[in-house]
Amino acid sequence: MPQDQTDDGFEREAQRIGRRIRDVREQHGLTQERVFLAVPMNRAHYQDVEAGRANPTLRTVWRIACAIGVPVRDLVE
Repeated sequence: MPQDQTDDGFEREAQRIGRRIRDVREQHGLTQERVFLAVPMNRAHYQDVEAGRANPTLRTVWRIACAIGVPVRDLVE
């Protein structure tokens, strides 16, 4: 199995995307609360997304992108 397809690779990617979501949210001057209420989702799950501990669906990532006001690609690049 190639290195980037291991569970460790997935965990690293989840953490990278979570950091990216946090960074983009902060660049737009939004609080976590404003985003998770707009999605909607509960606070703990949203915090887990930003920390890379959750595995959000594509629909959830799309809703987060909409709440922030950016295309999905801005959260995953």
